[in-house]
Amino acid sequence: MKNYLILFALLLIIVACKNETNKNDASKDDAVKEIVEVNYKSFGKEIAAKDAIESSSMLGHYTDMKAGDSIPAKVTLKVAEVCQSKGCWMTADLGDGNEVMVKFKDYGFFMPKNIAGQEVIVNGLAYVKEVPVDELRHYAEDKGASKEEIEKITEPKRTFSFEADGVLLVEKQ
Repeated sequence: MKNYLILFALLLIIVACKNETNKNDASKDDAVKEIVEVNYKSFGKEIAAKDAIESSSMLGHYTDMKAGDSIPAKVTLKVAEVCQSKGCWMTADLGDGNEVMVKFKDYGFFMPKNIAGQEVIVNGLAYVKEVPVDELRHYAEDKGASKEEIEKITEPKRTFSFEADGVLLVEKQ
């Protein structure tokens, strides 16, 4: 009888110490793996990444606006070009072949010149502007356009513009 009690106690210990994998734990691990932490480098006024709208949504707002109209906005954009002189402006893709010209409030900050193709979140004032010829030529010069290209600019252009008071640059991982 003693042997049965010892055998039963050992069996109970083995069963109690058995390490089972719970299916729910495995699915929780998979869900955690999908969460990716995004780090930002901040320029200008400190802003939060939450509540930023996509560029395609912003394009809808711009198309409804007239020259002189403006709205406060926070939008996620992909940088197309940056001023190669100082980083004092950038253009970004809105989709459907449209771009937005982003300048920085009161020239209070500048962006790195090598961020073309990177994602940013800009906060500030979106507006539609009729850009005069001399300003268009200045931007073309900043881009490094030839004299011939600059001289071809002869008419003002309706543009989508943005005055950013804060920018978050998605840091490369």
